[in-house]
Amino acid sequence: MKVEVQDTTSLNDRIGRFAGSPSVRRGFIACALIAGLIVDWATESCSAALYAVPIALASAWEGWRSGLLVTATCSTALFAFSSGQTASHQIQDVLALVLVCCVVAEAVARERRSRAHFQQVAEQLSGVYERVQANFEGMKRVERLSAIGQLSAGLAHEIRNPLASIAGAAAILARSNELEPTNAKCLQIITAECDRLNGLLTNFLNFARPRPPHLQAVQLEPVLDNVLALASHGIRGKSLHFERQVQAPLPTVECDPEQLEQVLLNLMINAIEASPDGATITLTAQTEGSKVAIGVIDRGHGVAPAHIDRLFDPFFTTKEHGTGLGLPVAHQIVRQMGGSLVAQPNATEGMTFSILVPAKGSN
Repeated sequence: MKVEVQDTTSLNDRIGRFAGSPSVRRGFIACALIAGLIVDWATESCSAALYAVPIALASAWEGWRSGLLVTATCSTALFAFSSGQTASHQIQDVLALVLVCCVVAEAVARERRSRAHFQQVAEQLSGVYERVQANFEGMKRVERLSAIGQLSAGLAHEIRNPLASIAGAAAILARSNELEPTNAKCLQIITAECDRLNGLLTNFLNFARPRPPHLQAVQLEPVLDNVLALASHGIRGKSLHFERQVQAPLPTVECDPEQLEQVLLNLMINAIEASPDGATITLTAQTEGSKVAIGVIDRGHGVAPAHIDRLFDPFFTTKEHGTGLGLPVAHQIVRQMGGSLVAQPNATEGMTFSILVPAKGSN
């Protein structure tokens, strides 16, 4: 047996939209007014209560202007059909109708103001809740990074001393003129791996205890030009194009120019490595409120959505030979300068890394 279920939700929505349309509301008001006029004319009773319904509907649905217009119409009808009543009685009826109009219009207006106020408060609380959640996640992240940083610093110092001894011993042995080719090759490998480990330990220490930024007022245009010039030497045989899109005039920013250049160059190198031949890498800068946004846009393979939230976690990397410390160090540096580093996927392809640094004089 086939059972058909009627979609009552859509029917209720249609009824609600029909009843809430202005033309339907005005039709109800007109019908109530005409009904009162007909009853008043037919019975010649001239009761002011007959006109309270259309006045209340007009005041509630259309506001006090429409309510006063309907009140004037009803008052005219009262004077027209109440020739046997005294003037004082007619005036009392008219004043009663005006009072109904004013009371209903004010009550509805107050209710609407209260609703708008509560809606505004709800939106503000929602925004505050989102900011609290973001700050809470940031605090957890800072605690996690602090613990990893302290561990990294301790390991780096413990490893660096014996590593320096190994590198020194290899250098002494390499001075000998009686080394066989195999032994010389082994010493070259030892020296190269010591240098690589020393660089890795340096990254550990930079992440664990980055030097405090020397904040100063900086013009961004020279910094961006230096970054583009340095990045052009790191193409490594690729055919890439660089674009510079700056929203002039840019305000002076409060930052450490050397550290900012270091972070931007790191992001540019990542973009170069992720971009295919013939792609374009764009370096942008524009004002956003009290901050300046500097963006590095590539058209590469991008990052999986599940990995975006982990890009700034230490030791997480999507590169085959990456250490997973480049972006965490960059994030740490930007945060110490009072800014933020954000990663977002592009609409079509590639990624955009945005640095927000405070403008001079903003708090």
